[in-house]
Amino acid sequence: MVTIETKYLGDLRTENIHLQSGAKIITDAPCDNRGKGQSFSPTDLLATALGNCIMTIMGIKAMDNGIDIVGTRLEITKIMASDPRRVAEVVVAFFFPADKAYTEEEKQLIESVAGISPVPFSLHPELKQTIRFNW
Repeated sequence: MVTIETKYLGDLRTENIHLQSGAKIITDAPCDNRGKGQSFSPTDLLATALGNCIMTIMGIKAMDNGIDIVGTRLEITKIMASDPRRVAEVVVAFFFPADKAYTEEEKQLIESVAGISPVPFSLHPELKQTIRFNW
């Protein structure tokens, strides 16, 4: 079953529709690769997918263990390389709510699932995945 339908809009831009929900994502090539940089680039989505997949798995682990991580935010940095042009590293920094007193056991439990979700496992092993936790 088809999951996503994509249409090329011209000028290095695409429109992507998630068929189950109807949600849309526009991509645009980045300014340094002949695009306008007016939306997420495909490589931005790759980096976003990594951070969001890890956050989702953490959310499942937190939910299963009665740990409240609502309000946790991410800062995702994509580092490009050339020859060939590719994503060389993605840095995902997690910032957990400062007003919640997490125990060391809770922190360890949440951190333990950081690299064991579908997107981290699906990426090429040469892509460096740097995960940082700020409690």
